[in-house]
Amino acid sequence: MGDKGLLSTFIYSMRIRELTLFTSVPEQQFRFYADVLGFPVSRTEEGLEIIAGDTILRFCYRKNASPTHFAFNIPPYAEHKALEWLRDRVELIPFEDEPIIDFSNWNARALYFYDGQKNIVEFISRRDLSHPGVNDAFSAKDILNVSEIGVAVSDIKDFYDNLQKLKPVGMYDGNFDSFCAVGDPNGLFIIVDREKKTWFPADDPVEQSDFIISGDYNFAFKDGKIESVTC
Repeated sequence: MGDKGLLSTFIYSMRIRELTLFTSVPEQQFRFYADVLGFPVSRTEEGLEIIAGDTILRFCYRKNASPTHFAFNIPPYAEHKALEWLRDRVELIPFEDEPIIDFSNWNARALYFYDGQKNIVEFISRRDLSHPGVNDAFSAKDILNVSEIGVAVSDIKDFYDNLQKLKPVGMYDGNFDSFCAVGDPNGLFIIVDREKKTWFPADDPVEQSDFIISGDYNFAFKDGKIESVTC
């Protein structure tokens, strides 16, 4: 989650089936996701590929890759089990000294940490999702999907309007000033004005970071603009 704003009613569904990010340290990312977190990870010619629940997450090598923010959905009410599991593996990023951050307006709880690229990674437990939960100890197999991708822009409304041209999507939270979450609990674009915001909760600068997404939306985000992707 990118901020703590006011929630609007969501209308449209958004699923992230595949997400490609970029990394300058592919081997470090491989070790982090395979060895530290225990995801199913394979090496590719471009970098690595991770099976994250219903999403395929890829990291492709780029010499000057910039970190970003993204989130994994975990089952509802699983945040305490996830906390126990993560504490043995990563250094958590707290907010006001609390490792579990309560987003009551999103009906969700979240935990944050860095990966090998210094991306701010989030585990978010959303009460609005229909899922039986976690009965045993938490592990990477309990990840549901990639549910958020950070989008750094200079004009939030322009990006939002261009999304509408691809497919109508509801505003979930925020506004066009500095922060806007677009989509629903299954998938969200966390759109931030890079001149006005930092990444929550670490207060890191928002840098330009490209990505390629497929699912309900299929495009490449490059140099701050939406570009079409051909198969």
